[in-house]
Amino acid sequence: LDAIDVKVGDELLVDGGMVRFVVTEKIGPDVICCCTDPGLLLPRANVTFWRNGSLVRERNAMLPTLSSKDWLDIDFGIAEGIDFIAVSFVKSAEVIKHLKSYIATQSPESNIAVIAKIESIDSLKHLEEIISASDGAMVARGDLGAQIPLEQVPSVQKRIVELGRKFNKPVIVASQLLESMIEYPIPTRAEVADVSEAVGQQADALMLSGESAMGQYPEKALAVLRSVSLRIERWWREEKHHAALEPLIMASSVCGGVPEEMCNAAVKMANKLKADALFVYTKTGHMASLLSRSRPDCPIFAFTTMPSVRRRLNLQWGLMPFSLSLSDDMESNLNRAFSLLKARGMINSGGLIIVVSDKLRSIQVINVP
Repeated sequence: LDAIDVKVGDELLVDGGMVRFVVTEKIGPDVICCCTDPGLLLPRANVTFWRNGSLVRERNAMLPTLSSKDWLDIDFGIAEGIDFIAVSFVKSAEVIKHLKSYIATQSPESNIAVIAKIESIDSLKHLEEIISASDGAMVARGDLGAQIPLEQVPSVQKRIVELGRKFNKPVIVASQLLESMIEYPIPTRAEVADVSEAVGQQADALMLSGESAMGQYPEKALAVLRSVSLRIERWWREEKHHAALEPLIMASSVCGGVPEEMCNAAVKMANKLKADALFVYTKTGHMASLLSRSRPDCPIFAFTTMPSVRRRLNLQWGLMPFSLSLSDDMESNLNRAFSLLKARGMINSGGLIIVVSDKLRSIQVINVP
């Protein structure tokens, strides 16, 4: 930040307020500050200036979203066959479109997905366009909370999750989910409530940051996320059935087409018949994502010939993807899937399965032999 952008009396917040200064004097290009809230200054910490409760100027406003070092890292990632690239501080959909175009040029056969990290004021100004252009979004609450008032973060999180469902893009909720578990073996009750809220909003994924990157109890933190997620999703289904509510089938105004109507019908059938699982045979993963979008009561097993598609589908809610060689004979495909899942104890003989295929564009109701 240039001194011309700052006034005496402004507050300088480091890492969203972990350390706080007040500007007391300006001398040429220098800004003299008084520390009002002391704390630990860490490398690469977010620095923002605030005036009367509002951000003076967002971080890195004059810098490109992708630096020259980022492009070198992207080239390395493409060469190594990575599955996802997450772009920080996305300012507009053009950044996402440019990166996806670059990936397509460098590696036409790759299935690398581009995730937009929503963590700045600029992101919020163009939220729908960014999510529509991307392959998924991340609610990066740590930096987002340094860019907007803290009390606005929960409503922004909810809006991003809803837009992800609208555009059929997976949404990751990240940052400070179980922050106390960096040092302690159990979370605070408030953290459990926060995780429960993200699961209740039906985000696709929860992501640990410091808890697993430098925390003392990474496995325990993952166990907490898993147990809380399973319990809240079970409670959500119980409440839905108790209230005799119809399953939420997303409107088809955004994606549209025959595949979406097929998947909506399959989910309605699965819920009404209390199916044990949904099977989907898919080449690109699109129909599997459409089934996930409607949040059925049963697990979704997706079968694809493409290992890259299988890996990407792991990010979608409720999906358990498998690589399977598929033939034109549907009965043969089903038998191979039954053998695979029976061996893993995931299905049992007599179970009711709803089967969807993007190649045959069909829905079948089958009992496991």
